[in-house]
Amino acid sequence: QVSLVTSGGGLVQPGGSLRLSCVPSEHITLSDYAIGWFREAPGKEDEGVSCINKSDDRRYYVDFMKGRFTISRDNAANRVYLQMNNLKPEDTAVYYCATTPVGCISWYSGRLKQKREYDRWGQGTQVTVSS
Repeated sequence: QVSLVTSGGGLVQPGGSLRLSCVPSEHITLSDYAIGWFREAPGKEDEGVSCINKSDDRRYYVDFMKGRFTISRDNAANRVYLQMNNLKPEDTAVYYCATTPVGCISWYSGRLKQKREYDRWGQGTQVTVSS
């Protein structure tokens, strides 16, 4: 269930940047999967942030973070990153990475996969944006 390690969070001022990292805690290769990022803020439901496909590296972003967040892979390092720029207080949340087969779009629904469609999860890393 918890087979990824999520790190890179911390306290940052509004307008600042953080880079989150996702690595496996077991012998798996992240390039074999699509990888998604989710976040959970106090009092709010989990929400998807971004996802990157396995085969073509196509990237998906939700509207609230377009132009500020970037998802990327470093396959040689077996890592996936979420670069977060121009952070806002409303970005404060615990951020999670997760794996799902092949792609970010559900074959059944035609929409971005939901949390329940992901298989392996990281433990989460706290991002706090405050002055």
